[in-house]
Amino acid sequence: MIVIKNRKAIESLREANRITAETLALVESLIKPGVTTKMLDEAAEEFIRKNGATPGFKGYGGFPGTICASVNEAVVHGIPNDKYVLKEGDIISIDTGAVVNGYNGDAARTFGVGKISEEAQRLIDVTKQSFFEGIAYAKVGYRLSDISHAVQKYVENNGFSVVRDYVGHGIGKDMHEDPQIPNFGEPGYGPRLKQGMTLAIEPMVNQGTYFVRVLSDNWTVVTTDGKLSAHYENSILITDDEPEVLSLL
Repeated sequence: MIVIKNRKAIESLREANRITAETLALVESLIKPGVTTKMLDEAAEEFIRKNGATPGFKGYGGFPGTICASVNEAVVHGIPNDKYVLKEGDIISIDTGAVVNGYNGDAARTFGVGKISEEAQRLIDVTKQSFFEGIAYAKVGYRLSDISHAVQKYVENNGFSVVRDYVGHGIGKDMHEDPQIPNFGEPGYGPRLKQGMTLAIEPMVNQGTYFVRVLSDNWTVVTTDGKLSAHYENSILITDDEPEVLSLL
């Protein structure tokens, strides 16, 4: 069931996503060669709690971190740790969320570590832009797969692939609500979009094949060919006009 949010719920979602966006900005400012993902995780948790929110990811399904920190070929769900030290040329996807009044924020970005290759930067840029290509259809009356199709078309026209095994989702009191939102598919399918829907749109884009696998930690998802992956996500609100992106500063 897709939950239509009332004004009170929307205000809580705005606040949760504002804190989520500010957390991502803080983490971005700390990313440099020599830093561990555990250091980034600790800073994110401290910031979220200082702002009166709760980390939404920590303990969710048993996940140990406040952020998912996915480096290079890692697509999503990378566990923060103090073993891997970021190095010049890496890319890192950070996914996180804050909870306010029981409502979840959820957003993700991919950042370069120091100077990165032109192709890595293009992957990041295309992934980000594919989100905006998708939400051009996040309006009342369109169908859900219109968003999905626009993301896929833009990504593939730029020579990359969209992950099939993991998708976006509705968001509210539960981090993952109905509906599921693939980043691929034909247009004209799925529920019609209605005012008050809140959705987490999150293209996951690979440099090579879209096939992925899960590592032995049972969390970290990586590309099967070892090529780079990027992730860009925002929570949005369907309005009577243009979509409101809740997790952009």
